[in-house]
Amino acid sequence: MARVAAIDCGTNSIRLLVADVTVSDDGSRWLRDVHREMRVVRLGAGVDATGVLAAEALERTRVALADYANTLRRKGTERVRMVATSATRDAANRDEFFAMTRAVLGVEAEVISGDEEARLSFTGAVSDLDASDGPFLVADVGGGSTELVLGSWDGVRGSVEAARSVDIGCVRLTERCLHDDPPTERQVDQAVAVAQEVLAGAFAAVPTAKANTWIGVAGTVTTLVALAKELPAYDSAEIHLARLGIDRIREITARLLTMSHDERAALGPMHPGRVDVINGGALVVRTLAEHLAGQGITELVASEHDILDGIAFALS
Repeated sequence: MARVAAIDCGTNSIRLLVADVTVSDDGSRWLRDVHREMRVVRLGAGVDATGVLAAEALERTRVALADYANTLRRKGTERVRMVATSATRDAANRDEFFAMTRAVLGVEAEVISGDEEARLSFTGAVSDLDASDGPFLVADVGGGSTELVLGSWDGVRGSVEAARSVDIGCVRLTERCLHDDPPTERQVDQAVAVAQEVLAGAFAAVPTAKANTWIGVAGTVTTLVALAKELPAYDSAEIHLARLGIDRIREITARLLTMSHDERAALGPMHPGRVDVINGGALVVRTLAEHLAGQGITELVASEHDILDGIAFALS
């Protein structure tokens, strides 16, 4: 058994998982959570327009990482891996980010490719599912990118058939199209058109028609599920492996698009850092749902396990 730590630094949030990984004689691996934490630092705020990471965003990320470093010391972590995704791939000043992470965390952050991000997300997402429900399509809707991965799971290992990452997510779509609060009908139509155009590249690369089960991971999906279940507060146990039909996805998205900032903020499961960007994320999820409904998949399975779990597995 090894105690490992995975850190995922995305466009909107930075997350930490400390876990004990056990490897059995047959090569199967098991994770036991020791500590999970998420901070919304909005590292990618403005990157789509400016091409650089803002000084304020870098400082928010530094503060979060300093706290994470203290947690790693307290928990006695043996190995650490930090990955950085869409925002840092796009930023001209990403060397400033790397220097900061080295100084604070003591390890080199890795800017992984979109395809590797997708594969790590797949491994984490399918680990609690019945292999007979495959093939699985995992959709990771992040802040700056969305990854689609098609593959199978035999109960021990995942096998990826196709994967594609495209530059659309809750932050990027909100900043590009949804300028009013609540957004105008014209802005929503524009956002849908952008989401459809960008996601078409993923649909062309990943044969989604082969999938039997659609799994959604990351904060946009889990927040939508929490809202659909009308939870008074965010509850991971209630959300993990919950199912959401396409009609409910449409209803929740339509409701969010008519709400003001304060109305969205008052929703019990809504994280404060997600209030401003949930509409963009919901439109990405709805666009995915409409495409998959045309192929006979009318239900989303939410998973609380994602790229963090995949990174932790990879450290064992």
